[in-house]
Amino acid sequence: MAQKDYPLDYDYLEETLLQLLAIPSPVGYTDAVARYTAGQLEAMGIPYEMTRRGAIRATLKGEQPRPARAIVAHLDTLGAMVREIKSNGRLGIVPIGHWSSRFAEGGRLTVFTDKGQVRGTCLPLKTSGHAFGPEIDTQPSSWDHVEVRVDVPARSAMDLEAAGLRVGDTMAFDPQPEICQNGYIVSRYLDDKAAVAALLTACKAVQDGKLVPPVDVHPLFTITEEVGSGASAALHGDIAEMLSLDIAIAAPGQNTDEHAVTICMQDMSGPFDYHLTRKLIGIAEKYNISHRRDVFRFYRSDSAAAVEAGNDIRTALIGFGADASHAYERTHRRALAALTRLTTYYLMSKPVARRDERMLGSLDGFTEQLSPEDMVVPSNPLPLPGDFLTHDPKAGGEPE
Repeated sequence: MAQKDYPLDYDYLEETLLQLLAIPSPVGYTDAVARYTAGQLEAMGIPYEMTRRGAIRATLKGEQPRPARAIVAHLDTLGAMVREIKSNGRLGIVPIGHWSSRFAEGGRLTVFTDKGQVRGTCLPLKTSGHAFGPEIDTQPSSWDHVEVRVDVPARSAMDLEAAGLRVGDTMAFDPQPEICQNGYIVSRYLDDKAAVAALLTACKAVQDGKLVPPVDVHPLFTITEEVGSGASAALHGDIAEMLSLDIAIAAPGQNTDEHAVTICMQDMSGPFDYHLTRKLIGIAEKYNISHRRDVFRFYRSDSAAAVEAGNDIRTALIGFGADASHAYERTHRRALAALTRLTTYYLMSKPVARRDERMLGSLDGFTEQLSPEDMVVPSNPLPLPGDFLTHDPKAGGEPE
């Protein structure tokens, strides 16, 4: 379309983000956040389907059904689980997802028991300087060296069990969100609720503007990304392109910035699709969307899960620039705005290749990375074997 910009409801984005953050959703405990997201889609008049466990596949009808595209963000977050009812009246825990116990220490949390909820605090094994002196600074940092003090009268394992606490209970840490006047947004679990809010806002822009994408678009909301399986479900054969929206890592040695959207070129699962990635870069450049390119060495997303599940689709990853991933994360309104704009423009763009509407086909219409005219032979090519010989080898003797 020739339209230069799509009106985006940034108030809706921030309000939706805060509402999402208020709903606990560690992996395995995502029913409530799935219900909330389904409610948002219903309010916008967007049809959707849910898998058995609660992943959501919505549909924005396009001018043509194929080659369809998916845009995915994950509803699940990190968390913890009770692994031991300890004799001292505290709980031993293990993480849900991959994160450091350093960022659990001191965190307030809710334990979801079979019968209700119990509040508590995650603490190191040695907490009081008045009791342990310098030992509180020298104790190791690991999940084996933290425990949860629940806010019930408990001095023994029996007391904990009487309060309804059991091994396998899920824990959600308080997100503690804060939106600063200068635009910074700080919270646990911006990964990936900020991207979910951005995707819902892009969907709202389409519905509010009565826009029709060139091809069918399927917003996907997954529930197990933090443990690796993510978008392995809810896809179907018509989907040819999949764009993952997730957190992007601002850190020393990275090119990501907290005030921009990042277009990831490669993560630990390998390079993303060349053509889809360059398409996103082209959109960002054309519409002056603040963006960075980056490579993430210790990172995987819904895209990896989709490909590993056997889906032959083009994949790409874009993210909101953020500091301190899987800890107290921080991003900026500008990054969320850039992510939402790039998502909306991509949603309304033509597919990478019309040929992609079929899973198998001929060479006709196949993409090109290096055209024949680019494959120029150097003016001084490297010598071939034998070029250094200055005599006839059949004559015998050594070459000069």
